[in-house]
Amino acid sequence: MSATAANLRQAPPVETGISAWLNVNVRLWRIASFGVAAIVAAPILVVALAWLTPAGDIWRHLVSTVLGELLRHTVVLMLGVGSGVFVLGAGLAWLIAMCEFPGRRIFDWALMLPLAVPAYVLAFVAVALLDFSGPVQGAWRAAFGSSVWFPPIRSAGGVVTVMVLAFYPYVYMLARAAFLAQGRRMLETGRVFGLTPWVAFVRVALPMARPALAAGVALALMEALADFGAVAVFNYDTFTTAIYKAWQGLFSLPAAAQLASLLLLFVALALIGEQQLRGRARYYAALRPGREERYRLVGARALAATGVCTVVLLLAFIIPVGQLLRWAWSAARADLDARYLRFFFNTISLAAAAAAVTTFCALLLAYTYRLKPDRWVAGAVRFATLGYALPGSVLAVGIMLSFVWLDQRVSQWLQAWFGIGAGPLLTGTLVALLLAYGVRFMAVAHGPIDSSFERIKPSLWQAARSLGASNGEILWRVSIPLLRTGLLSAGLLVFVEVMKELPATLLLRPFGWDTLATRIFEMTSEGQWERAALPALTLVLAGLIPVVMLVRRTSSPA
Repeated sequence: MSATAANLRQAPPVETGISAWLNVNVRLWRIASFGVAAIVAAPILVVALAWLTPAGDIWRHLVSTVLGELLRHTVVLMLGVGSGVFVLGAGLAWLIAMCEFPGRRIFDWALMLPLAVPAYVLAFVAVALLDFSGPVQGAWRAAFGSSVWFPPIRSAGGVVTVMVLAFYPYVYMLARAAFLAQGRRMLETGRVFGLTPWVAFVRVALPMARPALAAGVALALMEALADFGAVAVFNYDTFTTAIYKAWQGLFSLPAAAQLASLLLLFVALALIGEQQLRGRARYYAALRPGREERYRLVGARALAATGVCTVVLLLAFIIPVGQLLRWAWSAARADLDARYLRFFFNTISLAAAAAAVTTFCALLLAYTYRLKPDRWVAGAVRFATLGYALPGSVLAVGIMLSFVWLDQRVSQWLQAWFGIGAGPLLTGTLVALLLAYGVRFMAVAHGPIDSSFERIKPSLWQAARSLGASNGEILWRVSIPLLRTGLLSAGLLVFVEVMKELPATLLLRPFGWDTLATRIFEMTSEGQWERAALPALTLVLAGLIPVVMLVRRTSSPA
């Protein structure tokens, strides 16, 4: 604090540079935060108003051909993925948190590694290995004959299984923390009242962990609804693929927007379901003073626990990454060329720009709330961070419709006042992509920054104000040095998420502006699995960075 005070005393009376630019009235900070919330609201509003532009012929075609299938596939996906991640994530979390068995210390952090593998990468590896022409079925037919049945990978069961393996870490991570907070004593209390271990788990442990389980399942469901690449690899049509086909195949933005509004209904159902599962009840568990004894598994039970964790880790991470390494090694000589470097540069530059813009806007929101924590600013912050629940395809449709409308108005204005025409100024530019990324990942950036603000003592700001510091000086010279870790975490998380984002990039990118994610989509669409391996492996390695951060933050003692 003394160093900060001395720094402010020695400051010149006239502000310059960034500090002067940030020195604005609190009312302007509030207006800026409302503007960020309005930018998030615009795509949602545009999608919702799409029904004012009827697309009768196309809708009659969709209703008579694919709409029923889309609804059925989406419901199957929600039920299958929701139940699968609940069972797998909660079960693994319980084993790790409450039981002692061989390999538990390694599985404790290793079971979070599948978060680094995008679902569409896991999907194309699974199809390549398990399809009729793949090596697994080939070996199966050679061993048991060509007439022996093998479960088809391109099916509802296949896509649900892949998504469960890709998204179970959301439930595992949150449930594991909840079970660790409960400790063994909660179950022992139930045993005192005559409950069997299984009944005690169902009636005591699961209800206590209900908020964490509900949040994890909701995250997995929103990721499944937003997914485009995995369902496209499996030829399993959902609303995300239908939006893409309506836009790129039928050339009808209104129809795409109306399909996007239906997808929003399913997202809303997932959010409402999460709130209902949480309920109004609150569950509290006393913090454990120290290390608590786990149930020690021996014999067949220990072997089964180790075997289950090993199989899940093999299927969700080790085998896919190993296969990617094998393909990438064989294809590196042909694919590691100037084109790959261009894909890499496009991806890195987009991710860096999006991370910078999104982190700045998240900082603005968090700081404004500290300056004026009223209900209007709180509402703006909550609304601005809703974008993570929106599928990228929905955002792409809303932003494209908004930009088309703006381009038309600008063109009409130029024609009326200057007699000149203008081509598209915003449509098909990187501005659209950056806006989509910012809206989609604002919550990702806001979380670490808001948590870092919570750790700054109010007395520091009070001392700065007593020395005559303005709002801009308090932010630039007092807060930001203390927020470095949070800002770095926010920027890094957004950077990695943008690298992996597929549907928004595929729909909004300028012509010829390909990224690693779109390269993977193009190669897998043509069945060229080996050529998709190198960019996929790059994304997996990038995705390991935030996973390592999560592992370090959530690692438990012992």
